[in-house]
Amino acid sequence: MLENREGKKVPNVVFRTRQGDQWQDVKSSDIFDGRTVVVFSLPGAFTPTCSSTHLPRYNELAGVLKQNGVDEIVCVSVNDAFVMQEWQKSQHAENVTLLPDGNGEFTEGMGMLVDKRDLGFGKRSWRYSMLVRDGVVEKMFIEPEKPGDPFEVSDADTMLAYVNPQAKAPDFVTLFTRPGCPHCARAKKALSERGFPYEEIVLGKDVTTRSLRAVTGQGTVPQVYVAGKHIGGADQLEEYLKTLPGNAAAA
Repeated sequence: MLENREGKKVPNVVFRTRQGDQWQDVKSSDIFDGRTVVVFSLPGAFTPTCSSTHLPRYNELAGVLKQNGVDEIVCVSVNDAFVMQEWQKSQHAENVTLLPDGNGEFTEGMGMLVDKRDLGFGKRSWRYSMLVRDGVVEKMFIEPEKPGDPFEVSDADTMLAYVNPQAKAPDFVTLFTRPGCPHCARAKKALSERGFPYEEIVLGKDVTTRSLRAVTGQGTVPQVYVAGKHIGGADQLEEYLKTLPGNAAAA
């Protein structure tokens, strides 16, 4: 039976992290003391559900979570610092702090260390999330104990609904850009200032100009889509943003 530690302190451990090419020790107290922190933990970096859904969605909702009183969003996995560092880079998860629990000390202290030798993983974390205030667990969402890798309650949207049931997840944005384009930079700045997470598709790297015309009917960049609706270029985006309430992007 997995332990629900609501009302208890998080384990006091030292995370061995990498900052650039240097080692940096991070204590539990550095993360949790005097702060409100969302933590989600998962079986392993680069694994399918973790990479396709769990981490990306927390990265997308980081802005709205922070606007609702969360100081930091942390992902913990029983992986070493090098793996976690490369996973963060590959996921472009700049809004989430990835902490390597290589020895499983934090995960074991949370009562979430499980045996996954049948997959060749050894000891790993069960999938869960929690809201921690000043080092004390306020709420835990623990995936049901059943075969496989259930992913039903530890997702970012469930956490956001707990933090603020009235909060609205931001509309997702896709924009086509070109390297060195000043109007593209202006559009990205406008989106970031309003808390819109966005996916950037770079011409010459991800698609061709022919692809851009086929999708948007336009040959210039940026071309911005919000929730599937074609907004247009940087000028049209700025006009669109003016029509929204002050915090509509992450209210």
